[in-house]
Amino acid sequence: MQIKLFGLIGYPLEHSFSESYFKEKFLREGIQNCIYKNFEISNLEGFIEDIQSNDSNNFNQLKGFNVTMPYKENIIPYLDFFDNDCKKIGAVNVVRIEKKDNKKVFKGYNTDAFGFEKSLLENINNENIMALILGSGGASKAVSFTLKKLNIPYKILTRKTILSNKEINYSSLTPTLIENHKLIVNTTPLGMLPYLMQMPDIDIEYITDKHIVFDLIYNPEETLLLKLAKSKGAKTINGFDMLCYQAEESWRIWNAR
Repeated sequence: MQIKLFGLIGYPLEHSFSESYFKEKFLREGIQNCIYKNFEISNLEGFIEDIQSNDSNNFNQLKGFNVTMPYKENIIPYLDFFDNDCKKIGAVNVVRIEKKDNKKVFKGYNTDAFGFEKSLLENINNENIMALILGSGGASKAVSFTLKKLNIPYKILTRKTILSNKEINYSSLTPTLIENHKLIVNTTPLGMLPYLMQMPDIDIEYITDKHIVFDLIYNPEETLLLKLAKSKGAKTINGFDMLCYQAEESWRIWNAR
């Protein structure tokens, strides 16, 4: 029976549950010919070259991989194809590998948006609500894509100094903005290893029991941001359900005919 290899690329990866999630899935569903591994890489170009090399026994069985920080945007130039959602989002977290004419073809997809949407809709009624997105990286792009799709107005808080029309710098954040934007979504790594005791620069005093605070981090289960928001009465959501939804959609993409 031919082994199929799948995995996750990123750096660092000590926070990730993806490997254990898929190992448990394979055991639970009796999937015997598949392996999922973490590939903690500091050189994306070298990794892609290793996959493409016909001499690389390590990756001959690789059928696809997930992508996490810091490569969700950096992976795009190496792709032969990416779907329309990826074009609109500008970030990729799933790569499917196909073979054509003895060459490996890389196809990119985004299941973060899918997972975020499903998890969000389970927790809000989509009433009149506005959102603040903390961070402007690859995960932020998937979140903003989803909020736009759901007709939820949003602003992106960023440390950048050159801003788009949806972005504001953290230095411009006011109590009124926090009070008016009842959905707050953290897409930064602040709150997970090695930043466990950190959180985005948002004044928790203006969070109320009318707020929903969604942190895409799932390890730890409760970040400092979620803990403090809960103490103010806010509804809090971590990223575990989103992880599960996006992982299952990744599996569907890798195994589609």
